[in-house]
Parts: sequence; structure tokens; C-alpha cells
Amino acid sequence: MRFADTSRGRPFSKDPAVVRFNDQYLMYYSVPPFKDGRENDGWCIGVAQSTDLDHWTKVGELLPAQQCDKKGLCAPGAWVHNNQVHLFYQTYGNGPKDAICHAVSNDGITFERNPTNPIFSPTGNWNSGRAIDADVVPFNNELLMYWATRDPDMKIQIIGVSSAPLDSNYNREHWTQRCDAPILQPELPWEQECIEASALFEKNGRLYQFYAGAYNNCPQQIGLAVSDDGIHWARVSNDPILPAGAPNAWNASESGHPYTFVDEDDTIHLFFQGNNDKGKTWYLSRAVVHWEEPLPRIEIFDQA
Repeated sequence: MRFADTSRGRPFSKDPAVVRFNDQYLMYYSVPPFKDGRENDGWCIGVAQSTDLDHWTKVGELLPAQQCDKKGLCAPGAWVHNNQVHLFYQTYGNGPKDAICHAVSNDGITFERNPTNPIFSPTGNWNSGRAIDADVVPFNNELLMYWATRDPDMKIQIIGVSSAPLDSNYNREHWTQRCDAPILQPELPWEQECIEASALFEKNGRLYQFYAGAYNNCPQQIGLAVSDDGIHWARVSNDPILPAGAPNAWNASESGHPYTFVDEDDTIHLFFQGNNDKGKTWYLSRAVVHWEEPLPRIEIFDQA
């Protein structure tokens, strides 16, 4: 698989999120603006459909629709619950005021926006008040939502977590911030000044989190951490578990912004973004995670 939306005049898709819904796979991803002054022309979310996880056809877009996302929306996290697709996504273009929003769909393509959007922004003097790159996972009868923010100087990207009752409607009033400091922050040389794009899944009663280290094209690479409570995290390795590609590979500039999709047969798929031209184009691909100890093995199909 190597997918890119070309509707904006160049191959460009970022921030994948994948679910299985109604006997098909749906992928949500970020799409940049047109450059012709089109109405509602901000970042938006594309929707693609597949029956095999390899061949994808675009079937829709989520455009700005509320006051909070009028400048754009992107970086979706997707979750199927009670036969509906829930999207948790960020506003874009507002600097430290960007925040997390929520929408729900009965068909996976057309979405009803949460009237309380944005549903979450972090508080505390350790962060800038910004929240982006949401991902959710049910754990211990609640829904945990992970998000990236920055330090008060808007320089260092860091991770936090909030929770809501699993049976709620995920309105703004239902979210509780569960940290008063970063749960993950850059510490290793390859992570540089950024940890973002949490990608959660549960395995053997523990939570695992793929994450992106370093800002885009620096290069961004993917690490892995583990937690027993969803709040306190330890790295599985001090090295990237999915590094950027070789100098001439399609992902030479980065392997970034992971998303974990666990299929009905328990196969773990790691979706990610990459490019080899410092962000002039962006492609989405996937790898299979083979669960081995002490480190899982990542099988990448597309190395060319």
C-alpha cells in the first residue's frame, strides 16, 4: 500500500486513521487546502474506502462546518462504538487555541458535529493550551483520549491524556484531564523536540502506544511505549521501532504520524505517513506488527 489523495493537484495525504465498519475498511486522513480561494478552503479530512487494506478509493471529505473549525480541521482519530464511527479531530490554523473536536456518523462518510465543539483543550501552566493529534482507546470502563500539546513557549511538543465515561456522548463537560505534566515528552536524541501522534492499542491487558518522535522531516520516526494504567508510560526501546527509510526510499524524509488498527482477526496494522522530498508530497502506507518479545517485529511491505 502507498496511498495519496491527488485532489489538491499533488499527492498529499497525512495523519491516517483506519477502522473496519459495515464489512469495509475506512481511512480518514488530512488533506491540505486548495490554492484557488475556494469557499471553506482550509485543511480538511478525506475519507477513503477499501476491502483489503491495500487498494483505497476516496469516497468523501469533511469540510469546515462550525465556527471553531472555520480555518480548517485535520489529524483525525477514529473509533467504532455502538455501530457508529466517532471521529476525534483538531481544529487547524489557530496556534495555541487549536483544540479537539468530535463528530459521529452512521455510515462512516457523513458526520454530525458535536454541538459542544471544541470538546477539549488542556489546562495548566505546563502547556500552551493547545490540543492536537487526538486518539482514543477504551480501557477500564472509560474512554481515554490522548493528545499532543506544546510547552508554554510553543517549542516542545508533548503528550497528555484525558478521559470520559464510556457510555457518555463525549460532550465537552464529560472530559476530565488526567495529567498535570506530560505523560511523554522528548528525552532521546532521535526524538529531538517533539513527541506527538499517539496511536493506542491494548494487548494482554496493557496499553501500548506508538508515537512520532521529532517534528516532520527532521526526520520524524516512530517509537513505542507501554503502560499498565494509561497514565504512566515507559518506552519499550530507546531506538525508533519504525525508522525513516534509506536515502533513496519513498519515506527517506520520515516515517511519521502512526495509527494502530487491530483487525477482527487480531492482526495489528501500523499505518503511517512518509515522503522523500521534505514534505512537498505525502503518502500513507502500512506495516504489520508481529508480536514478539522483547520487541515486536514490524513488517513493511513497501521499501522501494
